[in-house]
Amino acid sequence: MSETNEKVDKEEQADGEEQQVEAAKPEESRETDYEALEKQELIALLVERDRQIEQIQQELEEAQDARLRKAAELENVKKRMERDRARIFESARISALEDFLPVNDDLRRTLKAFEGTDVDQNFMDGIRMVADKFEEVLKRHGVERIDEEMVPFDVDLHDAMMRQKPEDEDVESDMVLKVMENGYRIGDRTIRHAKVIVSE
Repeated sequence: MSETNEKVDKEEQADGEEQQVEAAKPEESRETDYEALEKQELIALLVERDRQIEQIQQELEEAQDARLRKAAELENVKKRMERDRARIFESARISALEDFLPVNDDLRRTLKAFEGTDVDQNFMDGIRMVADKFEEVLKRHGVERIDEEMVPFDVDLHDAMMRQKPEDEDVESDMVLKVMENGYRIGDRTIRHAKVIVSE
């Protein structure tokens, strides 16, 4: 090996040892390094450190804000999906119930038409049993009939087929005189308006 190579190797070894010594310096030794700095250099270091701390704090706040926003968005999406699912289920349920309402009305009309006639009682009992089962199903699903007479006309519940002068002069205007076809509602939602005659 030439002298030049040996010299380079020794210099590299010396540099490596210096770095190890620097890294291994105790805290006190580092403090003496700071003591060796001029006042302006120390101020500049402190200012730079403060700037770095502020930058890290700002980045941390931005990351926390972004995380909170994402969490809020996810919660909103979940709530929206739950609302949509509930709305779709409710619409499907109401749609299915609406299909049964005319059958229920026909059974009730049949019972009313045969009242006071000499139709076989067993036959009437069978129709009444089926009609009662329909009523139970509707009740179980929260369906209420709109069939009250002599109540104020309500556009949310009634559909006026015609207006007529009441027989009793004491009856006020805009009262339901007669229900021609029952209406139905579930809670506050009317699924079919009652067809009514309204007083003038």
